Amino acid sequence: MSRLESRLHRRSLLSGLVAAPMVLRFGRAQASGAYLFPLGVASGDPAPDGFVLWTRLAADPLSPDGLGGLAEPISVQWDVATDDSFRSIVASGRAVAEVSTAHSLHIEVTGLRPGRPYWYRFFALGQASPVGQTLTTPAPNASPAALKIVAASCSNWESGYFSAYGHMADEAPDLSLFLGDYIYEYSRGPERAQDVVRPYGLEEATTLAGYRNRYALHRTDANLQRLHAAAPCLAIWDDHEVHDDYSGVWSKTPGVSPADFLRRRAAGYQAFYEAMPIRRTRLDARLQMPIHRRVRFGKLAEFYLLDGRQHRSRQACSDGEGGGKGRIATDAVCFDRTDPSRTILGFDQERWLYDGLARADARWTILGQNLVMAGLRFGDGGPETRYWTDTWDGFPAARDRLTQALDALKPNNPVVLSGDYHSFWTADVKLDSRNPAGRTVATEFVGTSITSTGPSYEGLMSAMPNNPHIKFFDSRVRGYMSINITPRLMTTRYQRISDVRDPSATLSTLNSWVVEDGRPGAQPA
Repeated sequence: MSRLESRLHRRSLLSGLVAAPMVLRFGRAQASGAYLFPLGVASGDPAPDGFVLWTRLAADPLSPDGLGGLAEPISVQWDVATDDSFRSIVASGRAVAEVSTAHSLHIEVTGLRPGRPYWYRFFALGQASPVGQTLTTPAPNASPAALKIVAASCSNWESGYFSAYGHMADEAPDLSLFLGDYIYEYSRGPERAQDVVRPYGLEEATTLAGYRNRYALHRTDANLQRLHAAAPCLAIWDDHEVHDDYSGVWSKTPGVSPADFLRRRAAGYQAFYEAMPIRRTRLDARLQMPIHRRVRFGKLAEFYLLDGRQHRSRQACSDGEGGGKGRIATDAVCFDRTDPSRTILGFDQERWLYDGLARADARWTILGQNLVMAGLRFGDGGPETRYWTDTWDGFPAARDRLTQALDALKPNNPVVLSGDYHSFWTADVKLDSRNPAGRTVATEFVGTSITSTGPSYEGLMSAMPNNPHIKFFDSRVRGYMSINITPRLMTTRYQRISDVRDPSATLSTLNSWVVEDGRPGAQPA
């Protein structure tokens, strides 16, 4: 392209059009008038010099083959600007949305200034995407005054509307965290029809096309699109991105071999990557896909994003080829629960985490992960005490290794942010989980679900007298966590929505908690 052609092309982009020669080389079959950006835009994994920009083109988002109604590669233009009117474009380029990745794009932008907002957009076949806002993180040695994050997990489409996502966007956060169960792989049967607010209308996801369509359906939600367009995100997975209660290479379904389950898991992982604004990763020869990573926000905070599903040992109490279903069990029945050879993170990820904690120097050390860590005892601590084995309680030796590392390495102000359990928890993470009155090494905040139904409030409250390390629990409400971080204080608000069945649900604050710099454990605000 000549210099004159380049200037003309830039001028046409600014007016919302793509130069005709680029249209003719790609995607002739797609020029049918369908809007190509129905899934919105997103950004994620910010760094001091850039971030990941994401979109996925689709003409028919739920086409049965999972390809979004598109059959050919499409050329896409992207722009990054320092203002929302794109008067000052500081980075731009072209990329090809390929059929092999369902026309998803992961643009890893670099070369930008640290610690400031940017705006971005895409163009394809003469159409413009929505505009998204993102940011670069502060320089590693910068000292930002504050950081605001919102954290979500467990958004079951059938359980209700995603109004909570809209309220999260309204808070104008710096970062959003997705702590697992972004989708659900199953649909409720006729016996649970009364629990369905809006049906998935899809078969259970077991194939790449099935998982792709689950993500596509979620991304058609206007509130979720608003949240992704409002701020960059950090995302990890839990189990429902593949299959309920799976553990490593083992399905919970009896008779499913690891080899067969690996193929299903690989499909789920591939669809997760295609749907999320994360840095390039891929399935390796063992059908593994690494997603654990560190993200630093200057000297104020460092995030360790953990993968508590892919590398873990077989579910405790399992038998046969299946991994066994997560259950509440005593050690007398679940004899291998305390086996020190078992791991929830995998030993390679454990070493990566401990190496990072040994060098950590940010004011706040934040572990973003999928499952309740502090633990819950159903009983008085005696031989008949029961534990929920799908959480860290099913891997107490692995938890001991982590708490001992926190105690020995002493990273500043460790805080654990967790999802999964469809309830709010405020808890002290103890050095020795067998001694709930012992030394506190970290604070844990667990966020409730966006929509998914919570566990029995009365049932779990009956266990709280024997769990003094748990300072608060409520499974009756849906919502998210809103967290403000300064050098001196972390303030966490539990935000609840009025009714998941109401697409215009209102918002209120259930309660608030503070953690002071240098003092582990949360206190009521």
